Amino acid sequence: MNCLSNDEVVHVKENGIEYIQFKRLLEYEDRITHCFTLKPLDFKIENNNNKVLNEYDKICKALEIDSKNLYRPSQTHSNNVKCVNDEEPGIYTKEFQEVDGLITDKTDKILSLTFADCTPLFFFEPVKNVIGNIHSGWRGTYQEIAKTAVRKFVTDYGVNVKDLICVIGPSICGKCFEVDEEIAKQFADKFNEANGFRNIVKKFDNKNKYLIDTELINRVILNREGLSNKNIISCGLCTKCFSAYMHSVREDGEKAGRNTALIMLK
Repeated sequence: MNCLSNDEVVHVKENGIEYIQFKRLLEYEDRITHCFTLKPLDFKIENNNNKVLNEYDKICKALEIDSKNLYRPSQTHSNNVKCVNDEEPGIYTKEFQEVDGLITDKTDKILSLTFADCTPLFFFEPVKNVIGNIHSGWRGTYQEIAKTAVRKFVTDYGVNVKDLICVIGPSICGKCFEVDEEIAKQFADKFNEANGFRNIVKKFDNKNKYLIDTELINRVILNREGLSNKNIISCGLCTKCFSAYMHSVREDGEKAGRNTALIMLK
């Protein structure tokens, strides 16, 4: 039995490559290709990116897409979202510096971001045929990058938010994401009940630690921007709980690798 498969997820294993796909997005597999990679694939760039390029070749071959059409920005935990048009593809190109979200309506452009506990947001709008790939770390979540993305779909592509689908990929869950009191207070002050948020921050036992549910924050933000509940789908997988299959900084520390989320219009 495939270990990570559930009501929303399909765990694929083929030729030594493992990844997951989301059943809601697979409803449109004639129009989009997507995945979230699993170990042993590792997309962490250090001194030499030849290994990473080789990893992209592997996963793209498995998905039957061309890795030469890859767009990977230099993520800095910002709330910057940029549209991909006719720029040259590549990793960390000058056009996509300090960018944590990509959106496009162009075909054959692979949008790739990397994760190791942060929240991946896969977007697809099937009427206008627009996709998005968003990296919402805790800093990006605090800056509401999901709101930035949704509004860019509307302003740049004229989408109706009621048609917009968002799948929330694997990330650290609200029972595992421990933060100190300073960060907890920042989140509690911003995402409070008066502003439509509940149970975002919880005290963690008797320690001076708190738990934050970043997935829940993103879900509420998406709701407030007009997405319907039926179009916000959680995969139900925590990167720390399932660190045997996925890279997790909270579990593995500085040695942690990186998973990648890919999405492409055909």
